[in-house]
Formats: sequence, C-alpha cells, structure tokens
Amino acid sequence: MKALIIDDSRTMRMIIGRILRELGFEIHEAGNGIEGLDRLREIGQPDITLVDWNMPEMTGFEFLKAVRAQSEYDSMKLMMVTTETEMNQVANALDAGANEYVMKPFTKDVIKEKLSLLGVA
Repeated sequence: MKALIIDDSRTMRMIIGRILRELGFEIHEAGNGIEGLDRLREIGQPDITLVDWNMPEMTGFEFLKAVRAQSEYDSMKLMMVTTETEMNQVANALDAGANEYVMKPFTKDVIKEKLSLLGVA
C-alpha cells in the first residue's frame, strides 16, 4: 500500500510516516501542495493521502480542491491532518472532498481508526 504525506514540517512527516510504515505502507512525502501534486504525477494514485492545511505555496485545502477537480483522483482517499479545529474549517474540508479529518495532536490509534474507517488499514 502507498501513502503520500504532505506537510511542511519534516518532523510531522516523520511521525506520520513511522505510524504508516508500522501499518505496512510505502511512504512518499511532499513539503507543500505543489510538491504534492508533483508527487502524485510521479507515483500514481496512493491508497491514502494525508495532508496538512497550513503550508506555504499551496495549502492543504488548495491541494484538496485541485485534486478533486481532476477526475482521475475521484476515488483517492484524502485525510486532512491539521491544527485547524474550528468546525467550519472541518466542514469546509469535508465539503471540498476530504474523506476524513484528524486534529493535531493525534495518537497512533486515531490514525489507525481513521484508516480503518476509510477501508485502507
């Protein structure tokens, strides 16, 4: 299984990557939404993409909208993993096409539960 982690924090990519590797995922990384779109073109559609909201150059929300505008990614599972906790932000992300939403800080069990809900754990 392939996972793409898009977050401008190297530390956060390492934390999420460690969790996903333990669950059997091959990990690919990007530091912002533009890099994330480039990685998608390189690796093809991953089983799950975890994306932070607040990043330079292209935010996670902008990435989400860009991906959902391309029909080849209609079935791609997207999980926002972010510090954005306002309910309207959560609703905006889900309306724009996020399949799940995880608020930082999180635990390994939360990630596992969300992946299970998405059918990719």
